[in-house]
Amino acid sequence: MRQRLSSEPDRYRGRRRVPTVPGSRYAAVITTALVGAGVVALGAGAAMDDAKGVDPSALKNSLDTASAAAEDLAEREESAERSTRDSERTESAEEGLATSLSSSPDAWRLPLHGYEFSAPYGVRWGKVHAGIDLAAKEGTEYKAVHGGTVTLAGWYGGYGYAVIVDHGDGTETIYGHSSQLMVKVGQQIEAGQTLGLVGDTGHSYGSHLHLEIHIDGEPLDPITFLRDRGVDIQLEIEQQAVYGAVTN
Repeated sequence: MRQRLSSEPDRYRGRRRVPTVPGSRYAAVITTALVGAGVVALGAGAAMDDAKGVDPSALKNSLDTASAAAEDLAEREESAERSTRDSERTESAEEGLATSLSSSPDAWRLPLHGYEFSAPYGVRWGKVHAGIDLAAKEGTEYKAVHGGTVTLAGWYGGYGYAVIVDHGDGTETIYGHSSQLMVKVGQQIEAGQTLGLVGDTGHSYGSHLHLEIHIDGEPLDPITFLRDRGVDIQLEIEQQAVYGAVTN
């Protein structure tokens, strides 16, 4: 074997590696490769006297196997794509439902999720507790239970940083002890819109949201009031009548 002279061109320099076939075409490539191999084998057997004979039935079995594998892979890819499309449609429908409920002027929503019901409306420690307390991690977003106009967004004595929303029919809601406020006075808001973050400001015993509902200036039990409007604070259920009408 002679050595290549340094003056001779490198025949392998600059050659490119064959790119990897994308996974989505894998089945087609397998079938094509096997068919090509079969054709080459048959041609070689016919042209060369000392070539080993090619068994046609064995070749046919190989091609049938490759074809079945390609069909199976194609079916699995189609099934995966169909599952993805169904999931996207479901998420879109849920988002649309939530948006329609929030934008409806009659919508009533839970003020937050993942809370612990920690104090009811009524007399507590010899004083009237004019609302309910929902314990939650500091920084948790809380939302408007109903649409209306923000009439207060700031420090409110024992309530700490608070938001008051006037619903335009003599009803207003108060959200107390916030760590941060995310609305301003005069702003129009919808049910489900974020008002602020749960905190421990004012006369508070721990991180929680204090919720009050007043009608013509008089407080009443938010549990009873909201339950009559399809929202159950104690069970964390909201707008059951509306959800049922939409989903059934």
